[in-house]
Amino acid sequence: MNTDTLSTLNTEDAGRGGSREVRNRGRQEEALLRTENLAVGYGKQNVVEGIALRAEPGKILCLIGPNGAGKSTLLRTLIRELPPTAGAVWLEGRNLNGYGDRELATMRAAVLTGRPEPEMMRCEEVVEAGRYPYTGRLGILSREDRARVRECMEQVGILSLADRDFQCISDGQRQRVLLARALCQEPKLLVLDEPTSFLDIRHKLDFLQLLRDLIREKQIAAVMSMHELELAQRFADTLICIRDGRIDRAGPPEEVLTGGYIERLYGMDRGTYDCLTGTAEAGRLTGAPKVFVIGGGGSGIPVYRKLRRQGIPFAAGVLQENDLDLPAARALGSLVITDRAFERISPEKAEEALRVLERCESVICTVSFGDQNRENRRLMERGKELGILRTADGMEEA
Repeated sequence: MNTDTLSTLNTEDAGRGGSREVRNRGRQEEALLRTENLAVGYGKQNVVEGIALRAEPGKILCLIGPNGAGKSTLLRTLIRELPPTAGAVWLEGRNLNGYGDRELATMRAAVLTGRPEPEMMRCEEVVEAGRYPYTGRLGILSREDRARVRECMEQVGILSLADRDFQCISDGQRQRVLLARALCQEPKLLVLDEPTSFLDIRHKLDFLQLLRDLIREKQIAAVMSMHELELAQRFADTLICIRDGRIDRAGPPEEVLTGGYIERLYGMDRGTYDCLTGTAEAGRLTGAPKVFVIGGGGSGIPVYRKLRRQGIPFAAGVLQENDLDLPAARALGSLVITDRAFERISPEKAEEALRVLERCESVICTVSFGDQNRENRRLMERGKELGILRTADGMEEA
């Protein structure tokens, strides 16, 4: 499938108000799941409305947005755990309400939030539960069913856990067991609600890469919610941003996550999120800078963060506009002096930086000098002349 058939993706400009219709660039029949003017909520109370989204085989559609925005409510509606308050959900061209329970269980599977605690069950028995839509009324697994269970456990790397008590394994292992159970249903649609919430960073990456590979291999359409923006940005094909009871933006991560948008989406009044690098920062300190940091190439970032933690306002410079340090410096520093990218630092910018430096109590240099930033050497030498040059490790003296 080419890039012209990416799931979901244009919305009206956020400032126009009204419902947000998400349009697909490909043909309608390419969507496994789609919604029409869907509203979700509880009773007569809508949480999110005007929802039009599409999910395609082999791709991940990821919901992001603040707590309480309605992400979980929407996911539970997509699997028919909650009825829509308006509109409809279509799965393979059929209204979701047209499926019987057993047939629907062979079409979609879910891994929802919470820590399931099946008592006295081995991991293999938990995975076997995914085969019950295919068994008779007595729930007896055939030889083929058991072979499928073992195959799914092997695919997610948990075959060695088959005889372990589900309550006695790690959170990362539990998520893989639950994923294997979902795969045992042989679903065309997989819905996951915050699947990495209980995992450490290693297991988050392991789980998401495994999920990504399985979805592509089996051509499953996946819809999930996440709070880890940097991971959603890297693993999702499409982001759906929910705010104030509607879809606020939708599209590929590189189109949705533009400068300053995350702060608006989450109503952030403290700190910043850099969409380009996928990093959050604590926020700028105000006041006259006490420390001047000569950094560059990423070397100054740990210093900026340490000064921010210590509550010490600082200035940074001279940084070129394409420098790796610049996003963090702008997010955290009280003053940043910049110059044009790919060119030598100008004497004018160096003089501006020198005037700031001479008003500071300390100077920290984290960078080596080349031809383009040789003016920064003058700044370091001036700090040494004034007796205020410190090492990064000795910044506490400032």
